[in-house]
Amino acid sequence: MMPDLTELLKQREALAATRYGGVASYRDANGERVDYQDAASIARSLAALDSEIAALQRKRLSIVKIQSSKGIL
Repeated sequence: MMPDLTELLKQREALAATRYGGVASYRDANGERVDYQDAASIARSLAALDSEIAALQRKRLSIVKIQSSKGIL
């Protein structure tokens, strides 16, 4: 199951703090430790989280247009 928006935002916040704090590992929402090799791998993870967050924040259009006819012109 895909995490909801609030969980993704929390993960992104924790990962950004890790990146800007100069730490190469952090504990995710499940309590698992995630180790990164370099700043580029953290940046890729942030980009992936950003795209998932953006996809969830997009507004969905739900307009249904019904047009009926009895066949008489």
